[in-house]
Amino acid sequence: MKTFLLFLSVILFTTACSRSPESEEISYSGNPLFEGWYADPASRVYDDTYWIFPTYSDYYHKQVYFDAFFSPDLMNWTKHERIIDTFEVQWADSAMWAPASIKKDEKYYFFFAANDVHEGEVGGIGVAVSDRPEGPYKDLLGKPLINDIVNGAQPIDQYVFKDTDGTYYMYYGGWGHCNVVKLNDDFTGLIPFEDGTVYKEVTPEEYVEGPFMFVRDGKYYFMWSEGGWTGPDYRVAYAISNNPLGPFEREGIILQQDPDVARGAGHHSVLQIPGEEEYYIVYHRRPLDETHRNHRVVCIEKLEFEQDGRIKPVQIGFQGVPARPVSN
Repeated sequence: MKTFLLFLSVILFTTACSRSPESEEISYSGNPLFEGWYADPASRVYDDTYWIFPTYSDYYHKQVYFDAFFSPDLMNWTKHERIIDTFEVQWADSAMWAPASIKKDEKYYFFFAANDVHEGEVGGIGVAVSDRPEGPYKDLLGKPLINDIVNGAQPIDQYVFKDTDGTYYMYYGGWGHCNVVKLNDDFTGLIPFEDGTVYKEVTPEEYVEGPFMFVRDGKYYFMWSEGGWTGPDYRVAYAISNNPLGPFEREGIILQQDPDVARGAGHHSVLQIPGEEEYYIVYHRRPLDETHRNHRVVCIEKLEFEQDGRIKPVQIGFQGVPARPVSN
């Protein structure tokens, strides 16, 4: 009996040792992440689930609702349809763009832009609220949170950022200008900075739209999109600062098109695995064989850093990233 058990132990040990990491099959998300014409993906981790809230990409008069997607592992995605639309947002009639999502006090807040607003028109940045990330969402104010064009910035492409001290900032702006504002406690209004101003322009060099912010090792990484959103020069650049209000000196481009993969890679967000030094960039791009300006798809790549903290240029591809549950 002892001889048999010894023999069995040797067999099991040999089998285990013969399995190398290279021999194990790795599943990848693939790019695009899910089907459909979508752009401007806002990404979050809520509990043990990844969420992406994109723009439905079509003609302005058809952009009247938002869908949401969730996944347990970055690979298998499920769609929630019409989490909010212009029926709920009575002041919006079209061009609902570039959402931002954030959780606060067990509520989920959904910020969005609507109506492609110009001077004297009703539109701009709105906010909605729900008890669940998939909605349904209810218009919080019944009017835009920001309607006016301040410092030349069209009120679109908002990103809500919670600083390490608990302050909630919102960065926003199109037409080549970016403002930052401070949100009040229930997200129903804005509060002034210490100097009494409500809007601060923080526009970096070559900024066009799509601001994003995150903190890593005590440094503030401010990111944005450059170029024309319908063209091949659409891309993502970034700056690093010691302060959430800047100044933001442009470091360089980290995401752009690859003529062998796709055109116009830009308007992104960044996912961080909670508590870990693992980052992903979620963005949209235009397929090479597509001429329609609104045909954009959501993709993902790994985001990596140099030893000095600078972001490594991202190589876009079709493979995507390995399947990754929020908690290993």
